[in-house]
Amino acid sequence: MKVVTIEGTKREELGSKSAKQLRREGNVPCVIYGGKENIHFFTPETSFKDLLYTAEAHTVEIKLNDGSTKAVIRDVQYHPVTDEVEHVDFYQFQPGVPVTIEVPINLIGNARGVRNGGRLKVNLRKLRVKATEENLPGKLDINIEKLRIGQAIRVNEVNAEGFEIDHEPHRVILTIQTARNAVEDLEDDEDEEGAEGEEGATEGAAAEGGEETTTAEA
Repeated sequence: MKVVTIEGTKREELGSKSAKQLRREGNVPCVIYGGKENIHFFTPETSFKDLLYTAEAHTVEIKLNDGSTKAVIRDVQYHPVTDEVEHVDFYQFQPGVPVTIEVPINLIGNARGVRNGGRLKVNLRKLRVKATEENLPGKLDINIEKLRIGQAIRVNEVNAEGFEIDHEPHRVILTIQTARNAVEDLEDDEDEEGAEGEEGATEGAAAEGGEETTTAEA
């Protein structure tokens, strides 16, 4: 998982009035949980450009005036109208202690069923992952190239080496649905028929060879 560094300033005043003033100045109030005590600070909203609007999850190194802390984003609150970041909760890493975060899913390839006219339906774009700092993935790669119409990928099919996935094992992540312009997928059937035909021809040739041998002996 990549590390993004942000710089902040500890808050001297708490409360909604102070938080509103910080937002008017272009800052975001934040809290770090998980340590001996909660740390309240603020940072410019631009600090989150490389954290919230990317295709991967990141570890965050938060530099304050009295030191730095490594953490992950636990929760983000947005303004209901402007969609601006209003508040961010971080969770501090502790050695050997697992944390739970949401990790984006990265789809690899173009599904065979989609190439045949099917429609890709994605039910989950992120999965909750539990792991220690060194084992947290930035994204979860899922190869869908061989997926055919009617097939699906479930949570328990995702490679989760080194971490746990906190979802129902049989929950469907994505599926390939049929559509009006979908064509029947016969590629495998044709390959199998071709293989059977070749096998039959080989057996036929062997049988003919056997008859000739018998006749010669007679």
